Amino acid sequence: MRLLFVGDVVGDSGQQMIKEYLPKLKRKFHPQATIVNGENATKGRGINESVYKSFLQTGADVVTMGNHTWDNREIQDFIGGAKKLIRPANFSANQVPGIGHTIININQQKLAVIDLQGRVFMTPSDDPFAVVQDILEEVKKETDFIFIDFHAETTSEKEAIAWFLDGQVSAVVGTHTHVPTNDARILPKGTAFMSDVGMTGPYDGILGMKRENVIGRFLSQMPTRFEVDETGRQTLSACVIDIDDKTGHAKKIFPVLINDDHPFMD
Repeated sequence: MRLLFVGDVVGDSGQQMIKEYLPKLKRKFHPQATIVNGENATKGRGINESVYKSFLQTGADVVTMGNHTWDNREIQDFIGGAKKLIRPANFSANQVPGIGHTIININQQKLAVIDLQGRVFMTPSDDPFAVVQDILEEVKKETDFIFIDFHAETTSEKEAIAWFLDGQVSAVVGTHTHVPTNDARILPKGTAFMSDVGMTGPYDGILGMKRENVIGRFLSQMPTRFEVDETGRQTLSACVIDIDDKTGHAKKIFPVLINDDHPFMD
């Protein structure tokens, strides 16, 4: 089984990159499942229904979220019926709408996709280590093919949960920090890991935001409204993961980067 995972889509710029390159990536790599993190897709904060549906139409099988899940209030109107949209499973248990994991059919196999959020330097949430263990008890009754989007701030927490789950899941890939890391690897017991897959959207912003606003905050320490940089160049960050069809263990993981410094090659 081959998976394609595309990192945090930011604003209109990120949406454009998805529309232009996701079909090309699917033709090039032939993934059996495509997962897209869309938590910044609508104006850099959350996602609305039309953008969610456009991702599915363009080729995403599952859309994951993160700490900005509720920033666009419209999500509360449709997340209950959006079976391919998952928010972090360790949001306050049974107190918020939506689901934290889903299982999709891929030919004669099934893939479980789980969304989790870290707790270090993040808004309060339930313990992801405990929550994921409970989920695994459920999903492992149906499949050994399990992908986790771990939306977290620190590399230490991301590494910790990957090692904690090594051999129990197919892959743990981090999101949230928007900068792709150069540490894609297969852990000893067969779990693919990458600290952060990176972002999809503005290439010339700072984490996708207008540079002058971010720099201004560092210079003055005054509150500044961050806005998506929609006028510059664009980038797409992703990774491809190959999973053994018999064991559910990962065989290979490699990053994919598309921008002016890394042009797309058919």
